[in-house]
Amino acid sequence: MNNSFWDFLVWLFWFYILIACIWIFITVIIDIFRDHTLNGWAKALWVIFLVFLPFLAAFIYLIARGNSMAERRLQETRQMQAQSDEYIRSVAGSGGASSASEIETAKRLLDSGAINAAEYEQLKAKAIAG
Repeated sequence: MNNSFWDFLVWLFWFYILIACIWIFITVIIDIFRDHTLNGWAKALWVIFLVFLPFLAAFIYLIARGNSMAERRLQETRQMQAQSDEYIRSVAGSGGASSASEIETAKRLLDSGAINAAEYEQLKAKAIAG
């Protein structure tokens, strides 16, 4: 029984190593195709290198281009955040104020006597149209 437990731990270790290697290979391949500074021939050579000497190619790629991998990922993250922010701004409307909040503000102005009923209707129509 003791032997089977250690066999299981060794098997688990090698399974972890396998998953880690697959993760690294996929990450490197994805980065090769996302890199706009590499031309088609360079991408093809890196892929061929990865297919025939995967461990050596992955280590060389990570050493030679690891910093640029991080920079590309950071740039991509910033771009996605900017797109997300732009989408949120477009959905939220102009100035971030919704029609309901504009109507509520106009109603408070009407109730306080700052505007009359005609001005309230104009603001309400503008908020609904806008």
